[in-house]
Formats: sequence, structure tokens, C-alpha cells
Amino acid sequence: ESAKQAAVESIDAHRSELIDLADRIWAFAETALLETRSAAVLADYAEAHGFEVERGVAGMPTAFVASFGEGRPIIGVLGEYDALPGLSQLAQPIPEPLVSDAAGHGCGHNLFGAASLGAALAIKELIAGGQLSGTVRFYGTPAEEAVGGKVYMVRAGLFDDLNVALAWHPSDKIVADTKGNQAIVDLLVDFVGSTAHAAYDPWNGRSAADGAEVFTFALNLMREHVRPTVRMHYVVTAAGDVPNVVPAHARVWCWLRDASAVGVNRRLDRARQIAEGAALATGTDVTFRVQAGDWEMLPNMAGAELMHENLTWLGPLEFTEEEHEFAREIQRNTGVDPVGLKGEIEPLDLDPGEPEGGSTDVADVSWNAPTLHF
Repeated sequence: ESAKQAAVESIDAHRSELIDLADRIWAFAETALLETRSAAVLADYAEAHGFEVERGVAGMPTAFVASFGEGRPIIGVLGEYDALPGLSQLAQPIPEPLVSDAAGHGCGHNLFGAASLGAALAIKELIAGGQLSGTVRFYGTPAEEAVGGKVYMVRAGLFDDLNVALAWHPSDKIVADTKGNQAIVDLLVDFVGSTAHAAYDPWNGRSAADGAEVFTFALNLMREHVRPTVRMHYVVTAAGDVPNVVPAHARVWCWLRDASAVGVNRRLDRARQIAEGAALATGTDVTFRVQAGDWEMLPNMAGAELMHENLTWLGPLEFTEEEHEFAREIQRNTGVDPVGLKGEIEPLDLDPGEPEGGSTDVADVSWNAPTLHF
């Protein structure tokens, strides 16, 4: 009880600094693997508060690990700070970019990094004060929105000796996660044909755009024959420049998801066959390239029960009327019932069923260390 209370007091004491960190990362709005300033302000803050910081881990300049203490247990706290392309937004409830077509935080990662570091600092201060023993590590993990920086940190063995990893994510509800999320694979399919004038001699051309079109058409036909847990989504990022020239290059960027990596790999095999068939049908060449992917989350029920107990101990979040009205205005502007913010703790779901939609590289950590997520 006393250690919990001391952790809360530590976070309250650093409240203004943590809010400042979150606001600065919001303003930086740096996308995957380019989070130079965002990573630096978090690493510098950790270093200034007594953590030993190793920067540029796992071959990524914007990844770092901040450690304090010695021996076991070794507690890992995960933090993210990458933004999303094209989501620049003023801190107001009406859509308006800060910088047109620039990046912005649409997933709350500016909060994820700052608040997680605040949690790690609270544990550090308890260790330094003799109330806890062991080691706490804050993992600065880049590029969750793109390549999945944690995948490379897993590969480098940075989570191998953890007793537990702790992670959270901004959401519209407060709940200890027992449901997990989907596995995913991220792939590029490139078709190469031969160009020709679309009016003068189209018979001499082999349209790469035709290859992309056959591929996406066949992929959509497959939707009838997959389990309800499967998600397939894509964009055609290149398919020629002008209508009167047969395109020599086309590209489809595709994500495949399912409740498990086993299911994703089945879809991946089919997608590869479809790409080869599309190339054969259109007389083009195809390159099929897997860029990245994440496993499904392994929920930890015992850990979720412990988290739920602590969330209940903390009690519901309380918001001011000004904060509720800010939220209601966002809701009105996005076609959602204007009910304001929900601060209650959700009941623990002991029969969660299939994972929720969406994927994260936190899941890859869960296959290497017990991972508690809320």
C-alpha cells in the first residue's frame, strides 16, 4: 500500500514535467524512425533523473533503453512516440492542421511515451529510496506505426531477461486487456510491364496497372472464402501517370491480418499465388515483398487480474467540465454521441473471445516476456 501511494505521489510531483514532455512530442510530430527530437527529449529526461541510458539500440538511432537498479525482478516499461503521416492537427476540437499535409499524433503516442516514462521514474524513485528492489527499464521504442521497432529490439534480445513488460495505449475506455489484437503482415506487390502509346500502339504495351487490377480483384474475391477474423486492406500507390501511356510500373501496398500469425501466413501464401496469377494473366513481371509484420498479442490473465486490482485501487479518472465539453465538441464534429469522457474502470473480461481489430509490435514482446497491457 505504501509503495503504491509513493508511486502516485511521484507521478503527481512530476506532473507538469510529464505534461510538457507530451506536449513537446505532440508538436514535434515525427514519423517512424525519424523521431530524433522526440526520442532525445525522453532520453535526456531519463538521464537527468538518474537513469543510465543506452541510445541507438538494435540498429535504430531513435531507439533507446534507460535503466536503473540491479538484480531481479527486472521490470520493463514500454513507450512509443512516433506520429502518423498527414494527421497534423491544432490542439482544438475542430479539424484544422497545424501544418498542411504534415504529420501528427492520431494514436496518442505523445502520451504513451511521456506517461510510460513517468511510470518508470516512479518505480526508479522507489528503488532509490529502498522501498523496492530490482531493476526498472524504460524502453524507448520507435516506429510502431510502420516497421514495428520492437520487432528489431526483440531480435536484438533486449527483452530476453525481463520478468515482465508493462504497456498501455490511449483509448476510449479504461480496462486491463485480456482480448489482445491481431497478427499482421505488411507487403508490397510491384508489377512491371512495358510501356506504349495507349492510342497509337497499345498492342505493344503490357500494362502494369492491369496486373495490379487483376491482383486486387482476385484478392477481393477471396473475401468470400476467409474466416470472419480476417482483414485485408490495400492501397494502389502507383499505376501510371497519364491515361494515354500504358503504365510500365504499378504498386499495391497491402496489409493482411488475422487472429493468429498462422492464419496470416495462410492468407500470405494465397496472396503470393494471386500475384503470380495476375502477372501471368497480364504478361507482366511481379515482385512480392514482405516488409514487416507482427504476431498476435498473448494476453496474460494473471497479470490482467493484478492490473485490474490496481486500476480499481486507483479509482476512476475525474475530468473537469471544460475537459468534458472539449471531448463533446470532438464527438459532435465526428458524428459520435456527445457524451463526454468516460473515466470509470471497465470490468475485467474473463471470456474475451476473438482479439480486437488492429495490430501492434507490443505483441512481439509478449512472445518473449510476460506482457501486461491496458
